[in-house]
Amino acid sequence: MQCAPSVILQHKPRLAQAHVNVNGSLLVAFASVSQAVSFRLRGVVFEPWLCCIPAGGETHWSGCCLDCSEYVRPTVIETAVYVNSIGPVDPINMEYTIDIFFAQTWYDSRLKFNSSMKLLMLNSNMVGKIWIPDTFFRNSRKSDAHWITTPNRLLRLWSNGRVMYTLRLTINAECYLKLHNFPMDEHSCPLEFSSYGYPKNEIQYRWQRRAVEVADQRYWRLYQFAFVGLRNTSDVAHTQSGEYVIMTIFFDLSRRMGYFTIQTYIPCSMIVVLSWVSFWINKDAVPARTSLGITTVLTMTTLSTISRKSLPKVSYVTAMDLFVSVCFIFTFAALMEYGTLHYFTSNRQNKKTKSSSAPKSSMANIRPGTSLLQMNNIAPYHDDDDDYAYECLDGKDCTSFFCCFDDCRSGAWRENRMHVHVSKIDSYSRIFFPTAFGLFNLVYWIGYLYLI
Repeated sequence: MQCAPSVILQHKPRLAQAHVNVNGSLLVAFASVSQAVSFRLRGVVFEPWLCCIPAGGETHWSGCCLDCSEYVRPTVIETAVYVNSIGPVDPINMEYTIDIFFAQTWYDSRLKFNSSMKLLMLNSNMVGKIWIPDTFFRNSRKSDAHWITTPNRLLRLWSNGRVMYTLRLTINAECYLKLHNFPMDEHSCPLEFSSYGYPKNEIQYRWQRRAVEVADQRYWRLYQFAFVGLRNTSDVAHTQSGEYVIMTIFFDLSRRMGYFTIQTYIPCSMIVVLSWVSFWINKDAVPARTSLGITTVLTMTTLSTISRKSLPKVSYVTAMDLFVSVCFIFTFAALMEYGTLHYFTSNRQNKKTKSSSAPKSSMANIRPGTSLLQMNNIAPYHDDDDDYAYECLDGKDCTSFFCCFDDCRSGAWRENRMHVHVSKIDSYSRIFFPTAFGLFNLVYWIGYLYLI
């Protein structure tokens, strides 16, 4: 590589200037700033230097700077954020909207001046005349700067070279929501920013003493959420292009349950209670009990579909999904209870009809003068709850819970065992269903509100 002789140009302490001369074989760039002949490029202070680009039309600057690393001094950017408003939060798209005033402060020795005025309040048009950090928001999906009625930007310059640059932004930022405990969930929505092109050894971000402040929360549009608090952190991201300082603000939000209690929890609970009404309706009222059971099941299906519309299509089960599913199971079980009751009672009525048409005596006189003997090991059994007699096979082990099959024609457990009459399933259900649903609610609410 051939380089031209080093030439240093003196300039006034203003913006850095570069002079380029193209002679067909060699491109030489000279740069200088201030009387100290130092140059601030991309936020880094360099001593006098000369960069040579090899001939042949190459456009990269590889190997140009002659051992500049020992002169590098990173520019420190002090940042502060004033939160004007947060919201709304969009759980379907997993993003939130925030309106902020973003302030950055740094020192630029080229902008020092001697004057009786210690502070200059410059017009926003001067922003394009000086070097400013290339800060960008890493988790932003859409950002808008405010331009009405004039650009909402502020630029202040102190005599010692201190620069403060403030602007107003509205940002739609990503916020990954973990909805396992929905709607009793809490989230920390981040707002991340860093330099786009300058790594850690060129620009370093720091928080000011009062780094993050918030406005009056009464006018925030959080709706389903309540603002709990915030915290700010700094970290370093390691990428292929270098190490970058990342500044993050976490906004802690807690979901309000009022909307979902009114729209989902109370209606589902009332539908479950309504399904229990069939236990007090006569078992012979088939149309009434069937229509009530089907109506409650279809209503629960509709409520389940509506409750999912306010959520993204996640693959895991949320707390609300669990509650709605259990309510659906209770309503469906109430319908199945009557189906079981109707099936077994109708079977027993059919058997009664058949037995009444058969010979009424299953006994035979073996010889005159003797008492009746039991035939086929069959013993008569009388059910006090019904107006007819039926038999239970002696010697058979009636092991089914509902003793209503051929092995147990009486519809009850044998002697010395607990009687479980099919006709009393409704009576048992009146106790079992409310008790089970109450225990489920106790475990559900204690678990999600206090334990999980």
